[in-house]
Amino acid sequence: MERILCAAIWYKELPLMRTDVPIGHYLPFNCSCGIVFAGRNHMQCLYQMVVLTGKVQAEVGEYASGFLTSENRFVDRIEGMRIAREAEQVGENTYSKKRLYSEDLY
Repeated sequence: MERILCAAIWYKELPLMRTDVPIGHYLPFNCSCGIVFAGRNHMQCLYQMVVLTGKVQAEVGEYASGFLTSENRFVDRIEGMRIAREAEQVGENTYSKKRLYSEDLY
């Protein structure tokens, strides 16, 4: 059964410093470009991006907030909630009935 592992932000247009490193299994298999930062919550992901790039979120182009799963997938908040409910990782007391927030998991 697929489960939510952690919060993640996929920065789709973030310029990479090296493009000669093979992607392999490091990026989630459904992410074809950019970089995915993972953390306990979305603020940790944002913090990592800011301190590593020196840029604020508005300067790095398109991005999506979501989650990494046990199947090495990046999912958005809506699919994340579906997966978390099916895996019984969240109860009824969540911020939203349709969208998953990292605070719902802990």
